[in-house]
Amino acid sequence: MSTSTPSPRSRRAHTVSGTKNPGPKVLQSSSPKKQYLILYNFASALSWLVVLGRVVLLVPMVGFGRVYPGVGYYAKWTQTVALLEVVHAATGIVRAPISTTAMQVASRILLVWGIVNPFPSLAKSAAYSSMLLAWSITEVIRYSFFTFNLSGYSPGFISWLRYNMFFVLYPLGISSECWLIYKAIEPAREIRVEYAWVLQFYSGGLCSRVVYPVYTYDGSEEESYEGETGREDTVDGRFWHAGLV
Repeated sequence: MSTSTPSPRSRRAHTVSGTKNPGPKVLQSSSPKKQYLILYNFASALSWLVVLGRVVLLVPMVGFGRVYPGVGYYAKWTQTVALLEVVHAATGIVRAPISTTAMQVASRILLVWGIVNPFPSLAKSAAYSSMLLAWSITEVIRYSFFTFNLSGYSPGFISWLRYNMFFVLYPLGISSECWLIYKAIEPAREIRVEYAWVLQFYSGGLCSRVVYPVYTYDGSEEESYEGETGREDTVDGRFWHAGLV
């Protein structure tokens, strides 16, 4: 599985091929599929911006211990909506590997539903806030990037953020997730010992990425968006974890 924070195990960075200039270009397609993807990515960017804003405001105002009551429910469902990305891959709306997409989304679902939801006391720690901070910054950048590209624009600053924030967000997100999973093992054992075994196994694989981060490029795995003319705008994929980009 991947978490977090997408390897960013990320979720992926994308650039539309065939763009000669970094500046704005004419929108070439208004197909229903493209309109849906623009709307989905815009709404997702906005939702994660709300999460980011709440975390940034709550930490200095009320401290780490009150972040979960203030944003936890909203963040949980914002992340759950990302299950649509698995649907997109499965139905061909976006051409992306289903298994990779599913693992990336599932890793975060585990954190919000399988770790924080049953053990809310863990969310009082700084690790929960730092995890949300890494996730939300990552997703605001990622979904904004997709929204601009699908709309026919390629802002240079978004591309720069997309490819460079990894070096900060990856270790922040992964280390936060590892800490939360590790702290959940003993409480999970009280519920069911098999649950603790699963967390131990998963945390071992996940936390090894703190030392050996996955940041690979595979030209054979791409996402593409098909325009009205039948031409496909290819989006190459860089794998970010986690939970990341």
